[in-house]
Amino acid sequence: MEAPAPHDAHDASRPDEVDRIVEAWQRERPDLAVEPLAVFSRVSRLARHLDRARRGAFARHGLEAWEFDVLSALRRAGDPYRMSPGALVTATLVTSGTMTNRIDRLESHGLVERHRSPDDRRGVLVQLTPAGRERVDAALTDLLEVEARVLDALSPEERPQLAALLRTVAAQFDE
Repeated sequence: MEAPAPHDAHDASRPDEVDRIVEAWQRERPDLAVEPLAVFSRVSRLARHLDRARRGAFARHGLEAWEFDVLSALRRAGDPYRMSPGALVTATLVTSGTMTNRIDRLESHGLVERHRSPDDRRGVLVQLTPAGRERVDAALTDLLEVEARVLDALSPEERPQLAALLRTVAAQFDE
């Protein structure tokens, strides 16, 4: 992904594709309040661009997006970088069957190991291997560089404002 131009107030005043879409809908359907399109069409387009950029960052480290999700959940858990499969399901928003498959695949690549739970003889814990930790750390570093370049379009003061506004809108889905 090519880095966007650095912050420039003039850039925000140039019409973009979303402006053209909103204008066309206002012309064709003046009976509808199409203002949400100005926000959510941009969010949707940005999400697609970010998804491509993220996949690229992960691919440069031999990871799929889902692999990064599982490995990063384990990495964020802190030393000894282990979680139950159920906790991984919660952290990654997938089904238990999907998680079992993902753990199997990560284990076959040497990125995680299964261990018996010391607290529950029937339980299993999934632990990040040193190779998994190295891979997820490198991918995260690359990802953050890509995402920082995207944010170069905003001033340092605008970044927390955008984060707060997005948190407010997204909170209704987290409840």
